[in-house]
Amino acid sequence: MVSPLPFAAGPPLTPDADDARREVLRELTGPEYVAAQPSWLDRAAQAFWDWLGSIRFGGTEGAPAVAAIVLLVVVVVVVVVVLLVYGVPRLNRRSARDLGLFGDADVRDRHAMRAAARAAASRGDLTLAVAEAFRAIARSLAERGDVAVSPGTTARDVARRAGDVFPELRAGFADAATAFDGARYLDRPGTDEAYQAVVELDRRVTSSRRVDA
Repeated sequence: MVSPLPFAAGPPLTPDADDARREVLRELTGPEYVAAQPSWLDRAAQAFWDWLGSIRFGGTEGAPAVAAIVLLVVVVVVVVVVLLVYGVPRLNRRSARDLGLFGDADVRDRHAMRAAARAAASRGDLTLAVAEAFRAIARSLAERGDVAVSPGTTARDVARRAGDVFPELRAGFADAATAFDGARYLDRPGTDEAYQAVVELDRRVTSSRRVDA
């Protein structure tokens, strides 16, 4: 008969310092422990909210301070939206007039140019009427933000750029630019037919919607 093995007497064995350290590291790197740790996004969000909660406004801190910040952000967003909707177009229109047109320091708006074209046509100066009518088109395109106009922009530049955003009027822009160059630089006498064509083009531009690429 085999006798049972003798049990060792004395206290149970305990791991030494190195074994204990390895065991702790093994536990900390286990998948269940890693999954339970907060992500970097969680830590960043918590830090942000802690920062908001620490801000004081006149002795107020915590939730009231956060509410004040949220209200401030809403006000800033509303101001930016109003500026984009109303302020920027007005600034663009003013800047477009300040740049001049076709090498001249002409700060008139499109309405003044149209009136000048009609006045010139009524007194029989069709050469000036053609030039003023095309200027009115160029100014209108610039004020509306359809075409960028700089001091060095030529009539043909305007016609080409306008044709890109109003493709159905491309031929009309080219003809109007030719009539303007003839009246303005080549001493070609304007005609009632040319003037009426430019006026009609202006009307169609006003009633048309641009085509964005």
